[in-house]
Amino acid sequence: MIKNLTLLFHLVLLSFSLFAQNDSLILSNGDKMIGEIKSMDKGVLIIETDYSDKDFRIEWTGIKEIYSTNKFLISLTTGKRVTASIETKSPGIIILNGVEGGELIVKIQGDTIEVKHDDIVYINSLDDTFLSRLNVSLDVGYTLTKANDQQQFNANTKLGYTADLWSLSIFYNSLFTSQDSVDNIQRNEGGVDYRYFLPKDYYVSIASNFLSNTEQALDLRSSLSAGFGKYFVHTNKSYFGLGLGALSNVERFTNETEGRESWEAYLGIELNLFDIGDLTLYASATAFPSITEQGRFRSDLKFDAKYDDFIINDFYIRGGITLNYDNQPAIAGNETDYVLTTGFGWSW
Repeated sequence: MIKNLTLLFHLVLLSFSLFAQNDSLILSNGDKMIGEIKSMDKGVLIIETDYSDKDFRIEWTGIKEIYSTNKFLISLTTGKRVTASIETKSPGIIILNGVEGGELIVKIQGDTIEVKHDDIVYINSLDDTFLSRLNVSLDVGYTLTKANDQQQFNANTKLGYTADLWSLSIFYNSLFTSQDSVDNIQRNEGGVDYRYFLPKDYYVSIASNFLSNTEQALDLRSSLSAGFGKYFVHTNKSYFGLGLGALSNVERFTNETEGRESWEAYLGIELNLFDIGDLTLYASATAFPSITEQGRFRSDLKFDAKYDDFIINDFYIRGGITLNYDNQPAIAGNETDYVLTTGFGWSW
């Protein structure tokens, strides 16, 4: 009796395993993989298999054929988001932007539409768990800043979650330095950004940010913003988007009893390039013309370069620069503050 129950238990487990592992890929070199497709984003597809403890990461351009009867959330270069299963139409080869690959079929609620391989920019399994949609990165490193030309230490943390129709990101960056006979120098920055995705790659955003730094005598600047944006370029090689809106700005300054409260508009652009081997480049520029303070203008510039899988998988090296400009800073502060950072970190 016990042996029969044990056999039945193993058969049930095997059936569940076979049901889950029913997705298949044929790579451009002819290799075949069977497993469970988790996601595809920024040109990299993640698949889980029974024969490896770790998920495989495969370049989207290196996949010749793909088959799955499971349902996925799929985003196209046009900004359209659909729920569909996915399979290669036929083993025939066609030309896709100079690369040979299979033309794909997306089945939608009993209907079928055809899209090219490069038209698919995002795939996410509808059965994904919370942890599978979560991404975390943490790095520490050496920092060189304008203030007093001193050595500093920095830490940067990012946490992100992507759902079917929205995303949430949280970040916190901190640096600190001290030297005999010189005042301590510190800078802390953090924020939360929520985005709800709309058709044709539009989105609505709500964000809260804070910043403090000694270079601009800024004890704390906190803001709450709302606006909308659009990705004009959304492919497996790059994102390019624009956002605009308004924000409430509250500032407190070091050694000053009175702070400032104001309203500002914002206009920003961002560019993300990630099809450069293991290298990812990110740049953004945001202008903040004041609505309630005559003649005031602020701007933020950011550039970040990240090299993934440095020596060890999931570890990376990163370098970046952040610049803040304010043409009407506090009396004791400077108009410009910039930070140049390098670091070694881990992402998941």
